Amino acid sequence: MIEVSGLTKTYGNKRGINDVTFKINEGEIVGFLGPNGAGKSTTMNIITGYLSATSGSARVADIDILDRPIEAKRHIGYLPEHPPLYLDMTVTEYLNFICDLKGVKQNRKQHIDEICEMAGLTQHRGRLMGNLSKGYKQRCGLAQAMIGDPDVLILDEPTVGLDPIQIIEIRNVIKQLGKNRTIILSTHILQEVSAICERVLVINNGRLVADDNPVHLSAMLTGEHKLQFRIAGPQQQILSKLRAVDGVKSANATIESEPGAFEYLVESAENVDVRKPIFFTLAQAGFPILRLMNQDLTLEEVFVRLTENKPKTRPEKRANTAEAPAAQEETKQ
Repeated sequence: MIEVSGLTKTYGNKRGINDVTFKINEGEIVGFLGPNGAGKSTTMNIITGYLSATSGSARVADIDILDRPIEAKRHIGYLPEHPPLYLDMTVTEYLNFICDLKGVKQNRKQHIDEICEMAGLTQHRGRLMGNLSKGYKQRCGLAQAMIGDPDVLILDEPTVGLDPIQIIEIRNVIKQLGKNRTIILSTHILQEVSAICERVLVINNGRLVADDNPVHLSAMLTGEHKLQFRIAGPQQQILSKLRAVDGVKSANATIESEPGAFEYLVESAENVDVRKPIFFTLAQAGFPILRLMNQDLTLEEVFVRLTENKPKTRPEKRANTAEAPAAQEETKQ
């Protein structure tokens, strides 16, 4: 649905992005991460046609955004970091205005009714947007992006500046939208990516440094897979059972977290999922698992490792590992 190939954008003698390449399939919700000035907004603005690339190409729904911009933009709904609202209009007036701009051919009343219901704006349609809270202004921004029923939604920092309740509300709207659309989401809030996105793109110094899901990124960066179990039963017998499971490299008891139950740290071989065999082995022996936690890197730790100046390790899967020149992002970032 979105295909970016060799995108490069220069500002004078500085490069905002350098040879960025990725593909997003239909129906995916993808998080686009990177520190300030890394190239996120530059990339998104090229995909939406707001900026032209120095070299490379961007295609949406198999249409080149530079060669056929009007046709490509019919497939795109874009929410910039600061929603383009007219504060002296009511919600309904504004959405009708966006319908005029986009040349919407659907039954307009029905179309706006459906979008307001989806964005949670039905009870506020008669209000001036200047009198709405920031959370509802953000909903209006999402609603304008949905006008015309685009296949692709590109959302730049959709929850910036919102309070925790508003963030949860907007996340729920985005998840609902993602059921039948392709979404690329730029954000600094890593919990947001974990809650919404199935895949993560990480850009740093203008180059794409990772493209995978958070679990795989964590495993590749650590080179190991650790699980923490809480298991009830005799410690030595449990350790013996754990160490006998195929794929288990090591198993050690740590503390007694509750009477008769210890915490166990289990490390598995690379690319081996030992959860099911451990479950069946312990169940057969009559030792109940009371808790299971993944001990891999958090998304925050993955992000730091990928974007620090001199990372110790870089992921190999779908990652561009070349050193990046200094980058300069547009002032928006």
